[in-house]
Amino acid sequence: MTVDEILGKLKALRNEKMFAHNIKYGATEQNQFGVKMGDIRALAKPIKTNQQLAIDLWATGNIEARFLATLIIKPEMLSPAELDEMVRSINFAPLADWFNSYVVKEYPGKEDLREGWMRAENAYAARAGWSLTAGRVTRNPEGIDLAALLDRIEREMPNAGPETQWTMNTTLAQIGINHPAYRERALVIGEKLGIYRDFPVSKGCTSPFAPIWINEMVSRQK
Repeated sequence: MTVDEILGKLKALRNEKMFAHNIKYGATEQNQFGVKMGDIRALAKPIKTNQQLAIDLWATGNIEARFLATLIIKPEMLSPAELDEMVRSINFAPLADWFNSYVVKEYPGKEDLREGWMRAENAYAARAGWSLTAGRVTRNPEGIDLAALLDRIEREMPNAGPETQWTMNTTLAQIGINHPAYRERALVIGEKLGIYRDFPVSKGCTSPFAPIWINEMVSRQK
């Protein structure tokens, strides 16, 4: 399939509720069709992987084309510069999270980019850096100064943009959940900052407010 053929298929899959949902979370009328995630996955399935097609789809700037690109790209075939450029070109939080999950976290050289991204002024580069850091804190914390990381979160998170704040908060919660020696400090920081304290959550879902999140996950470990 060509890019034009795929864009035609995506346009035909437009869903008005999804279109409105995307607008609510920062998309525009110009950069999306409003396609359900399940339909994008179904479109990706027969393509499997196609590096050049993925790059060309990404270049369109269309949200759904970029979602599809994340599913058919081979992360290891990207250069660090190409990955960095892609991360910085994102302007839609749900796409950033897909890209971080399917591409950034699978990239062999991600650790070489992580700390630089954490210091980036670009909101989505910073979001990617903190997302990787949350993963390191959870699964491979060796070499990370957790006390210094908590100092930084306490100092920087109140003034961070919402895109970055989300994954900084995830890092804070994961420190509290996975590292008992730092749990009380993480809880104190969460209470002090109060970020996401009043965040609306659906029934049965855990609040992203760090103290609630930490205590809920710890209680499940017992």
